[in-house]
Amino acid sequence: MKNISKKSKYIQKEGCLSKFSVLMSVYHKDKSEYLDLALGSIWTDQKLKPDEIILVQDGPLSNELYFIIDKWKKELKDILKTYPMHSNKGLACALNEGLKYCSYDYIARMDSDDISCKDRFFEQVKFLDKNINIHVVGSFIKEIDEDGVTIKNVVKYPLLHKDLVDFFIKRDPLAHPTAVFRRSFFDLAGIYNENVPLAEDTLLWCQGFVSGCKFANIPIIGVKFRRTKDFYERRSNWDKSVGLLKFRLKKINRIMKFGIMADVYAVLYFCMALLPSKIKKIAYQRYR
Repeated sequence: MKNISKKSKYIQKEGCLSKFSVLMSVYHKDKSEYLDLALGSIWTDQKLKPDEIILVQDGPLSNELYFIIDKWKKELKDILKTYPMHSNKGLACALNEGLKYCSYDYIARMDSDDISCKDRFFEQVKFLDKNINIHVVGSFIKEIDEDGVTIKNVVKYPLLHKDLVDFFIKRDPLAHPTAVFRRSFFDLAGIYNENVPLAEDTLLWCQGFVSGCKFANIPIIGVKFRRTKDFYERRSNWDKSVGLLKFRLKKINRIMKFGIMADVYAVLYFCMALLPSKIKKIAYQRYR
């Protein structure tokens, strides 16, 4: 546990930043090499290391994934806590399960195929410590491909709550894998909706806004977000795309009292979802 003692000395020197949990989910189609890089990025390379990592196993996994998890359990000991689910139930269900086991007031999201930049947690935890009115904070992202090659240097998001509300007319106001929540966010907004595949984060933002939660982003690249062929293919599913469009038009845009432009953007994103993957990739790079 040599790394932990180094962390403790560092925190004391910096002024006792709050403790926090990292919440992750992994399922059988995830790549073991990506999970290995993700775990390394939130521990080995971090300026401020998490006090616990909650990893939900969303159904049985591949032998390669189990190997990586066992490797990190030996490295992290009690820091890495795994919770297996009997069957694959989807991201929202897995995250809701993981929320039950998060011990600390701050809960950082992390996806199993992304890479957290080394200053991410330090900057976000410091921001929440200084801004007690903010319930969730995200960051900018860099987009990378299957091989870790940069495909977009930075995707920026608004920084202030009022601008994030306006931005939500077009698309999500935070990149979900960059979010660090206060536990009070979920107390106010509720947990992830498990009935809207591919839109559990979109609905969570809506629930947060209408519940009075305050949002922010900080102007750093906190996460290298991986866009793979699978990413584009998942968003080509007709039933899920139609379901998301209906949910935006009938629920989110009405609850948020958005006007016609929000509906136009929803239709445009629906059309983009149905494009061939190669064209969709170009569209994402150009218009995000």
